[in-house]
Parts: sequence; structure tokens; C-alpha cells
Amino acid sequence: MRGKFLFPQPRNEEWLVPSLCGGVPSRGEYDEDITPDGREDPYIFSKHSNSITVEWRAVPGATNYMLTAQDGDSFVETLVKNSPGTVTGLKPATLYRITVRSINSGGKSQPSPFRKVKTVLAAPILSVRSLSCDSISVSWKAVPMAAGFSVSLMRSDGLGRMLKQNTTNTSLIFTNLDPGALYTIKAYAWNANGMPGDDFTYNQRTSPNAPVDVKVAFNSDALRAVVSWMPTEGALTYSVTVSSGLLKLRCNTSSASCTVPSLQCSSEYYVSVTAYNDAGASEPTDAVSLKTIPCAPVNISIEEDEPGHLLVSWSSVTLGHYYVVFVKSDDGLEVHCNTSYTQCHFQSDCGFTYFISVFAYNKAGQSPLGDVFNFTTAPCCPSEFRAVLTSSDTVRVTWAPVRGADLYETRAAGGSAVVLCRDTATACTLSALRCGTPYNITVYSFSEARGSNTSCAPQSVATAPCSPEIKNISKEGLSLVSVQWQPNNEEATYVVTARGEAGLWHCTSTRNSCTLMDLPCGSAFSVSAIARSPAGQSFPSYSIPLETAPCCPNDLTLTQVTQSVTNISWSVGRGAQTYVTTLESPKGQAKCHTLQTYCLLGCITCGTNYTVSLRAISETGLASSCTYQGYSSSACCPSGVKLYRLSNNGIRVFWRASDETTNYKADLHGSKGNFSCTPSSGLSHCDITKIPCGDVYTVVVAPMTNKGPKLTLFPSFCPKKIYSGRI
Repeated sequence: MRGKFLFPQPRNEEWLVPSLCGGVPSRGEYDEDITPDGREDPYIFSKHSNSITVEWRAVPGATNYMLTAQDGDSFVETLVKNSPGTVTGLKPATLYRITVRSINSGGKSQPSPFRKVKTVLAAPILSVRSLSCDSISVSWKAVPMAAGFSVSLMRSDGLGRMLKQNTTNTSLIFTNLDPGALYTIKAYAWNANGMPGDDFTYNQRTSPNAPVDVKVAFNSDALRAVVSWMPTEGALTYSVTVSSGLLKLRCNTSSASCTVPSLQCSSEYYVSVTAYNDAGASEPTDAVSLKTIPCAPVNISIEEDEPGHLLVSWSSVTLGHYYVVFVKSDDGLEVHCNTSYTQCHFQSDCGFTYFISVFAYNKAGQSPLGDVFNFTTAPCCPSEFRAVLTSSDTVRVTWAPVRGADLYETRAAGGSAVVLCRDTATACTLSALRCGTPYNITVYSFSEARGSNTSCAPQSVATAPCSPEIKNISKEGLSLVSVQWQPNNEEATYVVTARGEAGLWHCTSTRNSCTLMDLPCGSAFSVSAIARSPAGQSFPSYSIPLETAPCCPNDLTLTQVTQSVTNISWSVGRGAQTYVTTLESPKGQAKCHTLQTYCLLGCITCGTNYTVSLRAISETGLASSCTYQGYSSSACCPSGVKLYRLSNNGIRVFWRASDETTNYKADLHGSKGNFSCTPSSGLSHCDITKIPCGDVYTVVVAPMTNKGPKLTLFPSFCPKKIYSGRI
């Protein structure tokens, strides 16, 4: 060949000379042809494993050229406009026969003499990865007919030096590289003649270094953490791993900070950051401990261990260093307790509602707000307690309203019985109590939220005594009545009252009887008894009727009507309905039973002393025996009265005395005068002288009685004699 290489180290170069006519021109025919670029000799070469490039001298009149590469029975044709031309789509390291044809409107020329050209070796296909932040591993598959390989590596930004290694192996490792730097890697194979083949270029970045200066900022309110670090060279993204036991949380970002949400309270997390790029991941940073805020305490219990003291307790909380309990009462007052233990004591007042919350604390902050508990203390015990007996079996209880009470229960316990009263009012009436019984009365206050205050002190109240029962009433005299009853109370005083139109009479005793004295006669009474004690007064007993005997009449008058008939009259005896009067003597008895206040008694014996008595009888049969001064009936009239005339106009009256001890008097009654005479004691006659004559006289001789120092004439029941003075 006469030509020279136009390029350094031409590959399989041979000149081809096409012709426009049908034959193949000889080389000498084109010796004088000059290539368009002034080169005298054309050439052919393969720069790439899939193509062959051909140069030739231009053929006058040719408009196109046809390049043909033939490998055995297969061939590849390429139409080009001018020289040089390239046939592509070939197989690497393959010997081809190359021809050129000229083409114009008249057709194709004959092919030029063929030249044999082999395509160069194929480029190795690299598999590149960064094993670590300072190394890159390069590997490839074997290339047919390759005798060795050349691999070079250099930072893509041109910094630093280029590293190159030749090897017959199919892999190698570059070390001591810069972390996170982008490197350009080029590799090709050569054949046994040392001819290089296609090269393969690959850009690979080393994995980044682990981030440094990792900081964790914890947001206790939102339970999230902000993790930040210094950016590391070559890192495209970062991954933050927050782990606690089996739980792992991740946050991916392209910036130098990341927010990790939804952290759990009372947890210790370990935070690490890994940098990533297309080469892979860095080593994770050393774990940074993150302790979150403690969880809200649970199992909170509130109890009033004793009145006025609240005990708040709870379960210990993981990572809780100390606790604060806030207690706010419903009147707005708030107190708190700071402790490292799991309980707190608070003073409390009755009838208040307290709102209680418990927080746990550590260096990370305060726990979230847990359940807010409310606790209502028992209502206060009622004050201004007053118990008033309204009757022997009823007590009216009142008190002042107390804070926190929705309902009140009044309990009266006495003996074996308990009486209850429930009401929303601040008063209660306890009825059907046992009389004469001491009761412990307690007023309990209730609330719906808390129940009862069981610490209220009782007050002792005794009911009034029981009503006595009168067993017997007996008369001990005209104005004395004994009343007996069944004593049924302890330390009671009994008062018996007799009540009637005449007034009230009382007697008192601590035993079982007393005597009513000076009761008036002829009166009706209602007798009842009551019991008295410091607790009060009982109901009166059932009344027992009492009637006193009728009163004896104050005045009694006896008037002799005839010698044998006497009229007795008397004043009214109070309470009497009938009367029985009796005149009684050894010679006999005269009796009269009447409804009136007088009575005529017959069969009276003259000259007899009688005992006078009267019985006043009530309508119920009660009787009073009344005794009066004795009564003497008039003396008996003399018998055998005779008259004798005297010489001096006088008369002598004779009689026969019925009783030698009786004195008599003779009376003459006439129109001209009345005359009388009284004999000396022991005589049975007397004389009346100087009687006017010519008149008719009535003569009566009657006995006389001693009335004091004088003699008094009895009523004259004696027969009359007629005497004529003419005689």
C-alpha cells in the first residue's frame, strides 16, 4: 500500500478504489486520484466492535456509494453519500470482506476488490458497585478473544489523580477512594496483538460516610423528635432509624434533619442516621439514646382513708422520675403534691368535689394528661340539730342544710327498734316512737356521688313517758278518794287530776297511787292520770268517772202539824235526787222517801224525843247519811178537862196530867179578852179570875216546854172547851 495512516495507529487499514462502470478498475487506474482531503492513499479500519470505517477516492458522477461487509453467507450493506463511510451492525472480533460500489442514476458499479478487515474486540460490560465509602468494586464477564483488560478510574470532577490497572482477571477493586465522590470508570480489552477493543465508560459514586454531629430534639407536647446532623459529602438521602425493642420507626429525607412522629411515652429509643446515595448506604451512626416523656400514670385510686384526708395512689410509670398530683376543689382552690413515691395525702373538706390529675416527670418533660378524676367527699354532718317532742311518740327534728347533701336520713335507735325517715328537706318527723324510751337520733347526709357520711354523731333524745293506766279508784272517806295505776315508766312523776264542774283537784306521786282529798260532795268528776319526766309529759290516761256522795242539806226544819203529824223540810242537797228522812225513838220510827225537799211524817207520839236523820241519794244510788239535832214531839194534851165557876167571876180549870213532869197552861179566848193561868209545879188545875161575864170563851189546856229560862207553850193541838161567862 502506498498510502500512509491518516490517524495514529490505524486499525486494519486498506484503500478501496471503486469504479463507475461495470468492471473493477485496477489500482493503477486510480493511482492519480486524490482524496477530497488531499490524502493520496485511502484506508479501511475498525474502531468499534460493531462497525468498520472505509475511505476511498471519490468517483466522478457518483451520487451514492454502497458499502458491503460480508461474513460467510451473511452480509451487511450500508448506503452513504460520500467517503468515508461506516458499516454498522457487525459482530465484534469478526473478519469481514469489505467492498464498495458507486451509484448514480444509471445504476450501480461493480464492487471494488474486497479487503479483509476484522472488527475490534467488544468492550467489557462492567458491573460496578461501591463496597464501602472508600472503595469501588468492578467486575465483568469474559470477552471472547481478549488477552487482557485495562481499567482506569478518576474523579469525575477532575480532582485527584487517575488510577489505572491492567489485568487478565474479570474483576478488581479500587481502594482508598474519597467517600461520596463520583468516579468515571473506563475499561477495554485487548487481543493477543495488543490491539485495544471497544471501551466501556461507567460513572460510579462511592457510598457516603456516616453523618456526624447527630442531635435529637424531643418535642414532649407532640411526642415527636427532630433529628439533625451535619450533611455528609455525596449523600443524596438520609434515613433515620428510631428503634425500641422490636419497634422500628424510620424517617427518610434529602435534608439534614428529619421529624420522627408518633413516639410512645415511657420509652427509650435508640436513634441512628444512615446516609444514602446511588452507591448505597453509609454505616449507621452510633446510636443516640432518646428517652421520651413518661406516660400518664394509671391505676389511679382515690379514697378517703379517714374523714378530712384523701389518699391518692397510682402505679409507678416507666421512666418516671417523680410525680406531681394536682387537686382542685369545686370552689376553685388548687393544691398540689410533688413526690417520688406513688401516693400523696391531701386534706379535704366534707361536701366538696375534687378534680384530681396525676402527672409523671423526667428530664424529657411532663407526661400527657391522663384521665381527670373527680372525687366527691361525703357531705357534711348536719349542724344546728334540734329535736322537739310534739307528742309522747313523735319527735320533730330540724337541722341546718349542709354542703353536698342531696338527701338526709334521720335514724332513731331505741331498744331493739329503729325508725327511719328520709327526705330532701332539712326537717323530719319521727313518729310511732315508743313512749318513755331513750333514743339515739342521728341525721345522716347523703349525696348521689359519694353516699352517706357515716361519721355523724348521734344525739340522745328521750320520748315522753308512757300514759299510765288507772287500775282502781276507791273511796276512803267522804272527801278522800284513792287512785291506783300501773307504773310503766322509770323515774316519772305521776299526776292524777279530777276534773268536774266544781273545779280541778290534783294529787302527785312517784309511786303507783295517790289520794285526792277534799273533794266536794255531790259532784261528778272525770279522773285521769299523766306521767311527767324531764323528757316531757305523757298523754293522759283513759278517764274514769267519779261521783261523790250527795251533800247533806244545810238547813232542816221540823214543824209539828198535828199531835201525830210532823212536817220536815230541808234545803237542797247538791247531787241528791231523792231523800229519806227518819224520826226514830224507842217508841217507834217514822220514815219518809221523797223527791221533794219536804215530807209529812205521821204516827208521831206526843211527848217523845226523836233522833232526826236524812239520807241524800244520788241518781246513781250514792247516798249520804246526814244526822241532825234531835227532835221532841209536843207534850201530850191533858185529859179530863173540866171547868168550874168561882164566886168572884172566875173559873177553875181542872185536867188530868199525862206526865207529872209536864207543866201546863190554860188559855181562855173570848171576844172581851184573852185570859190564861199556869199552875204551880206539880198541880193539875189553875184559876182564872175577874173574867167578864156575858161572853163565850174557848178554853184550851196545853203543855209547856222549857226554852231556856222560860217556859214556852207547845203548839196547841189540845181539844178546846167552850165556856159561857153568863153562867
